[in-house]
Amino acid sequence: MGRHPADALARDVESLGRRCHAVAADLADPAQVETVIPRAVAAAGRVDILVNNAGIATRGPALDVPAEAWHRVLQVNLHAVFRLCQTAAREMLPRRRGKIINVASLMSFEGGILVSPYTASKGAVGQLTKALANEWASQGINVNAIAPGYIATDLTRPLQEDTTRNPAILARIPAGRWGRPEDLGGAAVFLASRASDYVHGTLLAVDGGWLAR
Repeated sequence: MGRHPADALARDVESLGRRCHAVAADLADPAQVETVIPRAVAAAGRVDILVNNAGIATRGPALDVPAEAWHRVLQVNLHAVFRLCQTAAREMLPRRRGKIINVASLMSFEGGILVSPYTASKGAVGQLTKALANEWASQGINVNAIAPGYIATDLTRPLQEDTTRNPAILARIPAGRWGRPEDLGGAAVFLASRASDYVHGTLLAVDGGWLAR
């Protein structure tokens, strides 16, 4: 095994007696995006479930966002998501079965503060999820999205360490805490399972009640 973060996940899966093939790619590189689904099919034989959970963000006033940062966020968070959905669907459609789960955000519903490229990308992911569901639902493919709230990850560390924003965020969350990555697992399992066979185009918020306030 190498040192890629996916290797630890692969070991966890294999410890359960399952096969796991780690396929690494830089989604900021359009050429590498095109290799992901073909490599997955070559390793596993087919793709039944696609979870688009890679994402990046850049923080700062909209007037100061460099063009390069804008394009990089849109490439990883939106363009790569579309191409992976498109390529996976071509593989799923002949079997008339598949589950596609995108990762949207609270910023699919709200504007956010100082994250204009991220908000643009996640708003688009939400609408793309609905558009693809409209096209593919009748052909046996479920396209839905999880919209995480404020989850304690490396991506949100600047907010967690912000002595002004962090208390304001916590005061808005009815659950009274930041989410944990494992809080998203149940939603992902539901949307990947037969239990969601009649669920199409939904943005499932896992946000501690944030949107209910």
